[in-house]
Amino acid sequence: MTLINAGTIRSAASGLDPRGASRRAGSDATYQDVRSGLKHSMRDKTEFSYELLAMFVRNELSAQWTILLLALIFSLASMFWAPYEQAIGWLIIVIGAKVLLLDVCRRFMALPREEIDTEVWQRRFFMTEAVGGMAWAGFALVGVSGHGMASPEALFSSHVFLFASLIVIIAIRMTFAATVPANLYVGTVPMTVAVVTRLVTLGDFFYLALAAMAIGVHVYFIFLAKGLQSTAQSMLEFRAQKDLLIAELEEAKVVSDQARRRAEDANLAKSQFLATMSHELRTPLNAILGFSEVMTKEIMGPLENPTYKEYTENIHTSGAHLLNLINEILDLSRIEAGKYELHEQAMNICDTLDDCHRLMRLRAENKGLRLIEDFGPGLATIWADERAIRQICLNLITNAIKFTPRGGQVTLSARTESDGSQTICITDNGPGIPKEEIPKVLSAFGQGSLAHKSAEGGTGLGLPIVSKLIELHGGTFELKSELRKGTQAIVRIPATRVLRTKESASARTYMAGQSNPATAPLQRPARPTDQPADAIKASRGSSMRPGTGNRQRRGATANAPTPVDFKSGGRPSRPPRLISAKSAGKTPASAGTD
Repeated sequence: MTLINAGTIRSAASGLDPRGASRRAGSDATYQDVRSGLKHSMRDKTEFSYELLAMFVRNELSAQWTILLLALIFSLASMFWAPYEQAIGWLIIVIGAKVLLLDVCRRFMALPREEIDTEVWQRRFFMTEAVGGMAWAGFALVGVSGHGMASPEALFSSHVFLFASLIVIIAIRMTFAATVPANLYVGTVPMTVAVVTRLVTLGDFFYLALAAMAIGVHVYFIFLAKGLQSTAQSMLEFRAQKDLLIAELEEAKVVSDQARRRAEDANLAKSQFLATMSHELRTPLNAILGFSEVMTKEIMGPLENPTYKEYTENIHTSGAHLLNLINEILDLSRIEAGKYELHEQAMNICDTLDDCHRLMRLRAENKGLRLIEDFGPGLATIWADERAIRQICLNLITNAIKFTPRGGQVTLSARTESDGSQTICITDNGPGIPKEEIPKVLSAFGQGSLAHKSAEGGTGLGLPIVSKLIELHGGTFELKSELRKGTQAIVRIPATRVLRTKESASARTYMAGQSNPATAPLQRPARPTDQPADAIKASRGSSMRPGTGNRQRRGATANAPTPVDFKSGGRPSRPPRLISAKSAGKTPASAGTD
C-alpha cells in the first residue's frame, strides 16, 4: 500500500518550470526600467526648457537657406538706393551672424540630453540671437549717407521697402523664436528701433504714420508669439501626459504579465499536485475501503467482538466519505481548468430523475421523508451529457434530503418553459437559507449556518459543481430560498439543446447506428411504461407479493398499453405521484417499478 509522504507533496507543489526564476528576474528588471521611465516622464511634465530650446534649434536649422536667400534679396534691392559697398558689407555681416547661430545650434543638437545645461545654452542662444538682431538692424542704415544722390521716388520706395522688410523679419523671427521669448525680443527689437528711428528723422507725416504702424505691428506680433508659445507648451504637456499614460500602461502590463505567470505557475503546481494526490490518496483508500468491507461483511470469518465490527463500519463509512470528497475536488478542478469534456447524447430528463429517485429513495425513507415526482407533459429529448445531468440531479436531491427535517417532503419536477427550454426543479420544505448566505453557499467550500448546526455538514462543493456543469451546457442555475419556507433549486437547460420531433428521431437513429452500425433505424424497446399491466405482472412472476396490485406507471390502464407520443420525446405525460416511506421500497419487485 502506497503511503503519502511530505516529499511527494513538496515535489508536486514545487514542480514548476525551471525557467520561471529567470523569467521573473527579467520581468523585474523591465519593471524597474518602466518605473524609472515613469518618473522621468513625470519630471519632464513640468520642465519644458529643453524641449522649447530644441524646437527653436530645429526651426533655425530647417530654414537656414531660406534666411540667407532672404538676406541676399534685401541686399540686392538696397542697391537701387544705396551704394553697392554698403549693401554687400551688410550682407556679409548678416551671413556671419547667421553662421554663428547655426554653429551653436548644431553643437546643441550634437550633445546628448543628459549633458545639456539649459540655462547655459539659453544664454548662448541669447547672445548669438542678439548679434543676429543687430546685424538685421543694420539694414535700416544702408543708404542713409546717399540720400542726396538718390531720386525722391527711389527714396520713397526705399522707406516703404524698409517698412515691409521689417514686417517680414518680425514675422519670420516670431515663427522661429516664439518658443524662446527672450530670443524673439533680442532678435527683433533692434531692427524695429532702427527702422522707427529712421522714419521719425524724416519728419514727414506719412513716415511718422509708418513708424507708428511699425511699433503697432511689432506689439501685435509679440502677442501672437505669446499665443504660439502657449500652444507649444500645451502640446508638450499633452505629449508628457501621453508618455505618462503609456508608461503607466507599460507598468500595468508588466504587473499583469507577472500576475499571469504566477497564476500559470500556480495552476501548473495545482494540476501536478492534484494528479499526484489523486493517485497517492486513492491507492490507500482503495485498500482501506476494501479491507474494511471484507471485515464488515465477515467474509474471512466472524468478528467475535461486536465493537470491532462497529469500528470497521465506521472506517468504511469514513473512507467512502473521504473518497467522495476527493472526487468532488478533482471534478471541480477539472471543470475550472477547462479539462472536463462533455460526452453528449440524446437523453430524457424524466429518465434521469427516475434513476436518481430510485438511488436516493432509501436514504429518504431512513429520514422519514417523502419524494414526490411532478413531471410536466410533453418533455422532449435533450442533447446533453447524461452523466453530468445525473450528477446535477443527485447533488441537488442529496442537499434537499440532507437539510430537510424528518417528516418533510422533496419534490422532483421537470417542465418545458414557454421559450422552449426545460427546467429541473428540486423543492423542499426545509428550514431554508437566509438570502445573505446564498452567494456563500454557491461558492466553493462555502457552507451556510444551517450546515454548521446540522450533523450532516458536507464539503460545500455540491452546488458549485452543479453551477459549473450546467454552465458547460449553456444553461443557468438559480437557488431560491426563504427562511422557514424551504429551498428551490432551479436548473435551466437552454432551448438550443432541446431536440424537436425530427431532431429527436435523427438523434435516436444516430445513437443506434453508433452502437451497431449494421442495424436498421432504432426500434424503441418496450419499457414497463409501454407494456400492458398483465405483461408487467407476468414479468415480475412470483417475486411480487400478494396485495401489491398491478400498479401502473404514468397512467397506464390495466387492459391496454400506454400510448407513447414520440413527438414529445418518446414519453407520455405523467400526473404527480406521491411515494411515502411507508408504502415504497417494501420488496425488490416494488423497488423495480420506480
